[in-house]
Amino acid sequence: MIGIIVGTHGKFSEEIIRSSEMIFGKQENVKTVTFEPGEGPEDLLAKYEKALSEMNTEDGVIVMVDLFGGSPFNAASRLVIENEKMDIVTGVSLPMLLETFGVREVLPIEEVINTAINAGKDGIKSFKQGLLNSEEEEL
Repeated sequence: MIGIIVGTHGKFSEEIIRSSEMIFGKQENVKTVTFEPGEGPEDLLAKYEKALSEMNTEDGVIVMVDLFGGSPFNAASRLVIENEKMDIVTGVSLPMLLETFGVREVLPIEEVINTAINAGKDGIKSFKQGLLNSEEEEL
């Protein structure tokens, strides 16, 4: 099973996993990394290394972070660059996690990454634009 690490500024990673498990159920091979005030890049790197040491990484690992270029991304990139079975997906969201949970046991890592990216994009909607599109389709 492909492992997932969610790395974010603050406790967002812990809370989004808790929320996702309310919907999808308890998940195995999932870890969180938090970047707290007063910590630096080496602290984050150590947290990622600890998370990886506690996971099954045989099928690969996807690190989902909040921001491209942020500290959680930068620290993770130091590990991912040297490992073919790892990648980083930015903009972690609840739709992204849920879709990824549903396919990470049956698809190869490249397809799971595409699923995560597409779910993140598809999860962005406008209520009013959706209503206008529905009304136009009915005409």
